[in-house]
Amino acid sequence: MRTVPSVMAVCASALLLTSCSVGGSNTSVSPKKGDDINLGLLLPDRDTSRFDRFDFPLIKKQVATLTHGKGRVTYANAGASAKRQSQQFEQMVADKVDVILVDAVDAKAIGPDVRKAKDAGIPVIAYDRLAQGPIDAYVSHDNELVGEVQGRAIVEALGDKAETSKIVMMNGSPADPNTALFKKGALDELNSKVVIAKQYDTREWLPSVAKANMKEAIASFGLKNIAAVYSANDDMAGAVIDELKEAGATKIPPVTGQDATLAAVQRVVSGEQYMTVYKSFLLEATNAAQIAVYKIQGRDLQFDALIRDKVDSPDQKDIPSLLVPVVALTKDNIEQTVIKDDVYTVQQICTAEYAADCAAIGLK
Repeated sequence: MRTVPSVMAVCASALLLTSCSVGGSNTSVSPKKGDDINLGLLLPDRDTSRFDRFDFPLIKKQVATLTHGKGRVTYANAGASAKRQSQQFEQMVADKVDVILVDAVDAKAIGPDVRKAKDAGIPVIAYDRLAQGPIDAYVSHDNELVGEVQGRAIVEALGDKAETSKIVMMNGSPADPNTALFKKGALDELNSKVVIAKQYDTREWLPSVAKANMKEAIASFGLKNIAAVYSANDDMAGAVIDELKEAGATKIPPVTGQDATLAAVQRVVSGEQYMTVYKSFLLEATNAAQIAVYKIQGRDLQFDALIRDKVDSPDQKDIPSLLVPVVALTKDNIEQTVIKDDVYTVQQICTAEYAADCAAIGLK
């Protein structure tokens, strides 16, 4: 079950997050807990740069804001190990944190840990990836829409030649439930419109694996016969582009991405990467922290006002969810997206290496 939310259901824009609470402090609900909250945050890996750079700091800041500086975040990163994340999860349950926000390395493997937290009376909110087990809520982006935006970009880039053009699909990790959603969305746009020559699943989203798979694809089909590459995220896109260069490509075919990392935005500026999907980390992380705080404080009115969507996992139906919209970032809207939302400054993007490319698109 998938319900696409209205942007207004989340908030008018990232800039309005400070006033996005519903009911504010005027709620008549008696809190279960005051401001002395300990939120356990479990993030999956460090290879995806957004987690340490954006998600953790944003969640920490929002918890502090909502609890008048009294709340704290206990943070652990699994380093792409499901076993390590399970140990971290068990430790947080043993430490009796008030609520757990988890971005699962392996959505199925985390299920028993979610059950243990539930038995201990600790609410669990799945963050960014839909975890199995009895979770209380799910906060992410509209992940099918991510794939649709990527797939549509490839078809538009290929234009009249799309139907006869061979593309390679570099999908994400099969252990990540978002991968199936990205893939479904992309295939909805690509099937019957292009020739999908080869698909790869990428273990643990590792760029090194994506690079090796790209090398195999080039050997199989020939560099000149690959018209575009669907890459599920930016780190893999960078590895794919490196391999294309090493194979002798003087002009890089359209390559997609996701996450709007700084390196990817710079590649978009220079023309090496065709596009990336900008997912507002500000909206996702801040609203996730807000939902977690509301849940443990018993602010049911505010919690319900944010959680307006429903999704299903393999073992749970109608999970209360918040799905944040996404945007295709290209050369044409860098200023209106990552710069406007203070993700990066022009100076960070337009370093000496990219100064001429920035000038060419009027970014200054």
